[in-house]
Amino acid sequence: MTVGERSINSRNGDDMTGQGSTGNVIAALASFFIPGLGQLLQGRLLIAIIQFVLAGILWVFLLGWVIHLWSILDAALWKPKKSQG
Repeated sequence: MTVGERSINSRNGDDMTGQGSTGNVIAALASFFIPGLGQLLQGRLLIAIIQFVLAGILWVFLLGWVIHLWSILDAALWKPKKSQG
């Protein structure tokens, strides 16, 4: 990839999506503090609600850390579907 291609990709927002991107790192950090918040930042409302509710319920039984960890990893490793066009 040349310097020109990198600047075009940066303008298109390609560096904010995909595994290891800045957007996913921010989403993972958000999920570290509140399970599901990272997914919400990524625009995935249903999974965000599921993770938030499951973490809340399981913390009563001291197992919320499982959902919390799942939420962080899911936000960090998520890859958006490529749009055709």
